[in-house]
Amino acid sequence: MTAVARAGWLYAAAMAASLTALPLHFIGEEGILAVSAIEMWYRNDWLRHWIYGVDGQHGTFAQWLIIPLAVLAGWEHVLAATRAVMIAATAASGAMLYVLASRLWRDRALAALAAAVYVTFADVALYRGWLGYRDPLLAFLTFSAMAALWLGARERRVAWLAAAAGFLMAAFLTKGPVAYAYAGAAGLVLLFDRDHRAFLLRPLPLALGALALALPYAWLRVVLGAGGQGTRLTAEIFSKLVPESLPAYAAKLALYPLELGLRLLPASALVAWLLWRRADVRAALARDRQWREATLIAALCIGAFWLAPHSHVRYLAPVLPLVALGAAVALRAGGDAAVARALRWGWALVAMKLVLLLVAFPAYQERYRGAGYAAAARDIVALAGDSPLYVTDASASGLNVTAHVDIMRLPRPPIGFPPQAWADGLVIAREADPALGAEVARYRLGGDHVYVLCRGSACPQ
Repeated sequence: MTAVARAGWLYAAAMAASLTALPLHFIGEEGILAVSAIEMWYRNDWLRHWIYGVDGQHGTFAQWLIIPLAVLAGWEHVLAATRAVMIAATAASGAMLYVLASRLWRDRALAALAAAVYVTFADVALYRGWLGYRDPLLAFLTFSAMAALWLGARERRVAWLAAAAGFLMAAFLTKGPVAYAYAGAAGLVLLFDRDHRAFLLRPLPLALGALALALPYAWLRVVLGAGGQGTRLTAEIFSKLVPESLPAYAAKLALYPLELGLRLLPASALVAWLLWRRADVRAALARDRQWREATLIAALCIGAFWLAPHSHVRYLAPVLPLVALGAAVALRAGGDAAVARALRWGWALVAMKLVLLLVAFPAYQERYRGAGYAAAARDIVALAGDSPLYVTDASASGLNVTAHVDIMRLPRPPIGFPPQAWADGLVIAREADPALGAEVARYRLGGDHVYVLCRGSACPQ
């Protein structure tokens, strides 16, 4: 079997294993996209991120992909539709990585290895690559913009730059302006190269860059009109630049690299060992200009989030394909034995993934949290009957219960926040607040409680 085939089979197996996550119950805050997709579809408003009856002022591109799948499969499968979109995005990131590596290095075996390394990073394979959050989709769109920019500069093709602008706008519509920071880091590194700079600073590439920067402004001001989304995005960015305390910031600086290294196992351990023990590998990488460019882009992106007072390792999802590319180049420099070891460890991680998704997660959800969301929703719908039903609980448990409630009540409208003055009805709340209503029921979901409160005629006699 060729080197391309060996890596290709590992890539295919890792992605196929992700499909076993489709039947799992809600995890974490997966209810956000489910609830929003239902509300946007019900209102027939695809421009605003409706959630609990208000404009959440977030991007909607993910919902544009989820809603058609959910309509086709049935809204009871909206969670599976959401995960299917994210699994496809992860697979597409691997495919784009293959395109980038094969065109830059002219080495299909290296390109296939890079894609296989990416989808067998522990964080991607075991959790983030299939979870129904927007991170996998943002990662694909942002990394594709960076890759298209790099290929445009390398091949002197304006079409790649136009593709980069399109990917950037889609990424903005997915999760705000962070994609532009990633692309800016890539552009900055590319401008250090004289040949790249000579092309990128021509009038047409500069005009495309200006267009890419103008598109978000046009969306916020022209499509959505004067409103709060731009203000909210700005406030969200600045809120992450203020540390809670110096000890907390120091702890974050110390633990962030360690957490990242653990999430990138097993490749991170193999590459660290090669760099430590093999002078020939270090020398080969030092001579590889493209590896230096990829590493510098990744270092700039990682360093920015490492130094930011408030940032999670999952925010690095868009740069992980570049990290995988750098790791693959190092493994190839280590020789056939290093590549073979990386592939064996990748297969071991795929086996671990199957155990996790087929055994561990279902057992955990049945006993602890996931199945309880559906059970609580069924009970709440029965309690409410024909009475008005509202929700104020925006926690992960509240969102997941609400997603089930919305699906069970269709074709009735999705539930939302109660009006200012309401005399009758039930409300799903995070706390037992007597000012909001009298407690009718409570549900323990993992470490959380979800309460049902009542007012007026909806209260049991």
